[in-house]
Amino acid sequence: MTVAGGTAGKPILQAIDRLSLDNVDVIVTRWVGGVLLGSGRLIRAYGGAAAACLRAGKLVEIVAGCEATIAVTFSDFALVKVRLASTAGVQIRRESFTEVGATLTGDLPDATAPQIARMITDITSGRASVTRDP
Repeated sequence: MTVAGGTAGKPILQAIDRLSLDNVDVIVTRWVGGVLLGSGRLIRAYGGAAAACLRAGKLVEIVAGCEATIAVTFSDFALVKVRLASTAGVQIRRESFTEVGATLTGDLPDATAPQIARMITDITSGRASVTRDP
């Protein structure tokens, strides 16, 4: 059996491109047997299967980030936590408390990490410290 070139890869790539996706894997498996589909039907089958799966899947944006540790006093803790919660791309993973305040560990987006660190320093008048891990 001879399969015409371009009947699988191209239509799957077109389905990915239509949704403007990047860094995605699509695997379409075809069980051969029975009716021979021909080039046109193969293109529609592979492209249609890929498009249906991509539309049904959950899209997750991947943002480059860095881990950061924020040391803050108790008096500034609530304000810093609220500001971080309302900042796009920030995810606090852990909180620990000391005798003078709290330490927050989380992820900051690479693109805005310097601005976020400056915001924390500004709103706490320099009482909080932000350490970014490479």
